[in-house]
Amino acid sequence: MIAGAAGDVALAADMPSYEPAPAVSVPSFSWSGPYVGLQAGYDWFDAKNRANGFSPATKPDGFTVGAYLGYNHQLDNSPLVIGIEADANYSDADAHRGTAAFGGGRISNSFDFTGAVRGRVGYAFNRFLVYGAGGVAFADPQIKAGGSSDDTIAVGWTIGGGVEAALSDNVTARVEYRYSDFGTDSFSVAGSRVKSDVNDNRVLLGLGYKFSTGW
Repeated sequence: MIAGAAGDVALAADMPSYEPAPAVSVPSFSWSGPYVGLQAGYDWFDAKNRANGFSPATKPDGFTVGAYLGYNHQLDNSPLVIGIEADANYSDADAHRGTAAFGGGRISNSFDFTGAVRGRVGYAFNRFLVYGAGGVAFADPQIKAGGSSDDTIAVGWTIGGGVEAALSDNVTARVEYRYSDFGTDSFSVAGSRVKSDVNDNRVLLGLGYKFSTGW
């Protein structure tokens, strides 16, 4: 019996040992990389005009469409995402709410184009990203009164935030709110010098394409 037991031990020692295959970790989604996208939404401008003792404020609003591009970097082993983004948009905010009484006539404010360059900071929940953004904003306000018009390029600041979701490894969708203050600019219309202080609230929906980090 002792010899048989010894033989069994020797046979077991000769048998190859098997170890379970190591678990393969599936990498989580990364927000790092360049991206481009299209967006559309609605603008609510507030223009406070002052001239000749009058304060004809207007509130032009309208639809806006545009495009954006940027770059995100997600820190290693961290949900923190930082990035930079630029966008350009067309707006039709000039119609029914863009005029006010001015002297014996009307004054109107309108906006065709807006844009911004912003830094972004976000917190990723795998394929969901909650972010805030802020930076420099641009617009082309125009004032009309008494059969004359004047326009300029306004430069101000913007701040906002949103939520973005990765629908696939490359396609993302987002909703965003943004507030912009374009400061005060001077215009010459109807023989008067008009000072106009403009800000804007907007809500945007965006659909983007994220390139791979090796792109």
